[in-house]
Amino acid sequence: MTLPLHLHAGAVHNWVIGARLKTLPVSYAPLAVGTAIAHASGPLDAPRAVLTVVLVLGFVLGTNFFNDYSDGIRGVDDHRAGPTRVVGSGRATPRQVFRHGAVLYGIGALAGLYLAVTVSWWLLAVTVFIALGGWFYTGGSRPYGYHGLGEISIFLYHGVVFVCTPVYVQTGHVPWEALAGSIPVGLLACALLTTNNLRDIPTDAATGKITLAVRLGVAKTRAFYVCCVAGAFVSALLPALAHPWALLVLGAVPFAVSPVRRVLSGAAGRALIPALEHTCLLLLAFGTLQAIGQAL
Repeated sequence: MTLPLHLHAGAVHNWVIGARLKTLPVSYAPLAVGTAIAHASGPLDAPRAVLTVVLVLGFVLGTNFFNDYSDGIRGVDDHRAGPTRVVGSGRATPRQVFRHGAVLYGIGALAGLYLAVTVSWWLLAVTVFIALGGWFYTGGSRPYGYHGLGEISIFLYHGVVFVCTPVYVQTGHVPWEALAGSIPVGLLACALLTTNNLRDIPTDAATGKITLAVRLGVAKTRAFYVCCVAGAFVSALLPALAHPWALLVLGAVPFAVSPVRRVLSGAAGRALIPALEHTCLLLLAFGTLQAIGQAL
């Protein structure tokens, strides 16, 4: 028995919504920077590079589904101002969304296990660390994302961990350049999350999801966003004292104008969605230019 074509199309559409593919720049940027730093040390091992991408994307996309699942069953997404969520909108059952997340986690775990066996057993610890961090962001009885720790988490994972992991996989160590290079990427990842949480302050506060934005309030959250964007450029330019190619990130400045202007304009609710989208574009441009500068 085959399903009607419209059911197949609906399932694919739900998967795209649940995976949140539009936010992939937040994963692309650290992977690009980390791979560029590794390339500067010598030729890349292509299979290891591909498996590192599978490891990261498996857990990132899986976490997006788990986030949809956990927020959905708690009712956090019932009246959201942002993009549609699969469980909250009733497009799919919690069980279906959870299963998608589990499959993606399984793929990421297999890639991590293979790298652990072939490169270093330390990568098994990294794999477990990423998996636990992703699940407990909104899952479990006391998700840390509900207690104002989301920004710290995204800086750690989408900055430090996802920049340093490809470097370690390729070179077997983590140089200071990797740690320094992770800071601007992590700050822009924080800016992206801050835009999302600024938009959702009313609904998050009403449902008990106490994000950093809820704790800070609207005005201080807007200022925090600007500080993250400015801090990313400042921290990325510091290496230019020794490596002039780092100045390439200045080419991303035009991409920062629109989201910063919108956040400071007082936009709220759905009016902040363009700021979220443009922050993703900023991450894409910034990550690409930073990676080129690191490689050169």
